[in-house]
Parts: sequence; structure tokens; C-alpha cells
Amino acid sequence: MAAAAKVLHEQGVERTTLADIAREADVPVGNVYYYFKTKDELVQAALSEHTAHLDELTARLDRLPDPRDRLKGLVEAWVEQRDVAARYGCPTGTLAAELGKRGEGTLDAEAGAVIRRLLDWAARQFREMAPSGPHDPDDLALTLVAGYQGMSLMANALRDPEVMTREGARLLGWLDSLQ
Repeated sequence: MAAAAKVLHEQGVERTTLADIAREADVPVGNVYYYFKTKDELVQAALSEHTAHLDELTARLDRLPDPRDRLKGLVEAWVEQRDVAARYGCPTGTLAAELGKRGEGTLDAEAGAVIRRLLDWAARQFREMAPSGPHDPDDLALTLVAGYQGMSLMANALRDPEVMTREGARLLGWLDSLQ
């Protein structure tokens, strides 16, 4: 599943073959065919991998006592991945965009569910920061995640990891400015 997630992120759905996944996983191609009959099953495996990675990250961040620190830790984790983002974009975001262009299936909705999971987690943090504040926690979460998607897209389009660094610093300042 990790190999599927990596190769699909680097090559995209349409260019990836089961043989590419087998090569990355260092297993015979027959093993991949045994577990994944179709490319869509590989995409579902990659989405499961993205979900597991997100859950691991948010569980680690949830150990921090302050919700603002959790959100800042999220931004810092994004910035740490700046070289990958500059080369390939956001793993889940690029997959969601690619799947959204397909005419059939429900994989685009499954990719959207991973992003929704991140939005919900971020909204909980904002809600905990200011339970009755003037800003809607869901809107703040959308602003944060949209900022990440935008900086990932721009870093990728410009092949410049420093976009992630600069925009990550801007997001950290924004989080500090929220009362």
C-alpha cells in the first residue's frame, strides 16, 4: 500500500501500472495482481495509506496540550515535506484533483473524504481554541487547508520548495494572530 501511494503520487493514476507498484515494493508483479485486481483497487489502497498517515500525524499532534500548538505542528509538518511538495504536490490533493477529472467511479469522493477528515480535525482545534469566538471554526479550517493546498500547488508549479517555507511562515503568523 505504501508503494502504491508513493508511485501514484509521483506518476499519477493514469501513468502508473501494476508493474510500477511491484518494482517499488520490490515484489513480483504477480503478488500485486493477486492483491489488487484493478488500478482502482490500487488507488483505494493509496487512499487508505493517506488516511493512515493523516491519522498518525494528528494522533501525534493531539498529544500536545494546546490546540494552537497542534495546528502549528501541522503546518510545520507540511513545511518539512517541502521538497516532496515542490516535486509532486500534495499527495492527497493531487490525487483528488486527478480523480475528479475522471468521468466514472467514486474514487474522487473517497479522496475528498481524506481531505474532509483533515478539515474536521482542524475545525476541532479551532473550536477548542475559541469555543465561542467570532470566527466559524469550519471556515478557519477551510482557510488553513486551502492555504496548504495552495502552497503545495505553487511550490510544485514553480518547482520551488521555498514557497512552502514562506507560506508556512505566513500560516504560522496567521495562527498566532487569531484570538
